[in-house]
Amino acid sequence: MTILVPLTLGSILALLSSLPQETPSALEDDPEGWTDLLAEAGPELKGWTRLPIPPEGDLDPETQWVLDPDTGMLVCTGDRGHEWLRWDRPTTDGVFHVEWRFVPVTEGPDRYNSGVYVRNSEDGSLWHQAQTGGASGGYLFAQTLVDGQVQRVSTRDDMTEQRVKPAGEWNVYEISFDGPRIALWVNGAVTSEWDACEVRNGHVGLEAEGYRIEFRRVLLKSL
Repeated sequence: MTILVPLTLGSILALLSSLPQETPSALEDDPEGWTDLLAEAGPELKGWTRLPIPPEGDLDPETQWVLDPDTGMLVCTGDRGHEWLRWDRPTTDGVFHVEWRFVPVTEGPDRYNSGVYVRNSEDGSLWHQAQTGGASGGYLFAQTLVDGQVQRVSTRDDMTEQRVKPAGEWNVYEISFDGPRIALWVNGAVTSEWDACEVRNGHVGLEAEGYRIEFRRVLLKSL
């Protein structure tokens, strides 16, 4: 037998207050001062470099990244191995705005996986990733320095709300990195924060991990 317990006004208000507050994106709040990393790159993806994951791994000679000059959309076909695409100019503090969606699979597993990076080391041995998925992800995950030692860090258990949309729908991520703080804004609200980042400079980038994913409006603003 199931016993239903009515919610009191206080418990309803407590539940609502625990949810992340809706806020405009940094791009909506101030559209000035952003660099369009895809428009600058052009079809040849100038300024971007493919690198293997892990850094000592092999890189497929054929690219899996294609920029459509008509739509300005960057497509990762996801069929050339695990790697990342690095924007070659490092940034200290800033906001990385990325809009993305997975192309739904028609057969095989649908464990959609990719990531958006900030403050990565040049070779990618240190990285700070906003996890993407199909109606999953939305948290920060890193291989970084903790008290000067390389460790894994994850904010998955502290994520305030799952806001990532299913495969086929567009998502908007904004990663703010300023001093020791990294915060992830997902589709209208901050879902994940980490306040102890010791790596204060590095590269933004995008990850390929076995699934077709499309990117648009890949913008960077330095603070």
